[in-house]
Amino acid sequence: MFKNAQTVSPDMPAMFDGMKLAAVATVLYIIVRCLNLKSPTAAPEITCQDTALNRYLLKSCSILTKEYIPPLLWGKSGHFQTALYGKMGRVSSPHPCGMRLYLPMQDGATATFDLFEPLGDHLTGDDITMVICPGIGNHSEKHYIRTFVGYSQKQGYRCAVLNHLGALPNIELTSPRMFTYGCTWEFSAMVSYIKRAFPQTRLIVVGFSLGGNIVCKFLGENQANQEKVLCCVSVCQGYSALRAQETFLQWDRCRRLYNFLMADNMKKIILSHRGSLFGTRSRKMEIMDLSRLYTATSLMQIDDNIMRKFHGHDSLKEYYEKESCVHYIHNVNVPLLLVNSSDDPLVHESLLTIPRTLAEKKENVIFVLTLHGGHLGFFEGAVLFPQPLTWMDKVIVSYANAICQWQKQQPQCHQATDCTELKGKA
Repeated sequence: MFKNAQTVSPDMPAMFDGMKLAAVATVLYIIVRCLNLKSPTAAPEITCQDTALNRYLLKSCSILTKEYIPPLLWGKSGHFQTALYGKMGRVSSPHPCGMRLYLPMQDGATATFDLFEPLGDHLTGDDITMVICPGIGNHSEKHYIRTFVGYSQKQGYRCAVLNHLGALPNIELTSPRMFTYGCTWEFSAMVSYIKRAFPQTRLIVVGFSLGGNIVCKFLGENQANQEKVLCCVSVCQGYSALRAQETFLQWDRCRRLYNFLMADNMKKIILSHRGSLFGTRSRKMEIMDLSRLYTATSLMQIDDNIMRKFHGHDSLKEYYEKESCVHYIHNVNVPLLLVNSSDDPLVHESLLTIPRTLAEKKENVIFVLTLHGGHLGFFEGAVLFPQPLTWMDKVIVSYANAICQWQKQQPQCHQATDCTELKGKA
């Protein structure tokens, strides 16, 4: 009766166990590859000329020469670092108390920035103000900005943070124009106000991502813009929009996906001001531009159909050429710190030849390239949970402190030399 019944081979359980082990091994392999767990930690790669100032800065700002150690489980993945910055910004970010100021512009626009007073004395005893330009579509209320401002205040810095034109959801545009990739008008207005309101202050210029492009372009546009500026720090910018546009269409490191996500965010910002940008007050925008905006799937399409027209550029190429700091940054003569990460999914490695070459040619430039950090991530931590303060925050303040101390010592050295000469003559 049971002659035709099939019997289970004694080898079958072992085969199933083997399949399970293979599946687990495959999953672990994917995790290790995605999280880049086998990548070593290392000190940043530093490119600069051998000068007395640079030697002093690297010695005083020792964090630049030490190993950057990201969180063990996910910190070596540029995607995880970037995603965590994008979704959460920072961990347990503070709520610094400041005041919002409004500056009328010549074209009818209204620039806004937030001003935060220091929470203690600066280590040099001087009045120092950080003028800060955030990343694309960002403002003073973003967590990474709040974290940096809170830390800087405790170190004795006044902070002025530009709110990109149109970025704040509760502030209406007063003219048919919003922020663009390289327009320096609003940042210039904020810096001019700080110089007038605090004539004794010295400036530390700081730019994040797109803000890095704006501040370097601002300083290089006119030598007068560098007056009262002690130094400039740029973090995670791409330097040339024209070169970057080609890389944003590639799927390498999911760059095409990031392009789509950033374009979607830009669409939301623009559409939140459609009444001001596409209404009767606008002479540059047409209804057809609005329909093209709805179908855009990349930043380049939005830039071509919308952004370039705010300043009357005839083509996308002209817009990118005129608004990129690569054509101005060589005019910056104050100490300049340029920071990028090798695993930044938004900034292609080919763009990093720009800051590296600049640092090789100009003695005032230091280019710092970390192995990990993603785009504006740079989280630190032991295994899983990141610390509230990032490596990036510490580097900027440490570099600024070193520059302030160096500048403080210079007049004393000159006075001592003059006194010695006078005594010799006597």
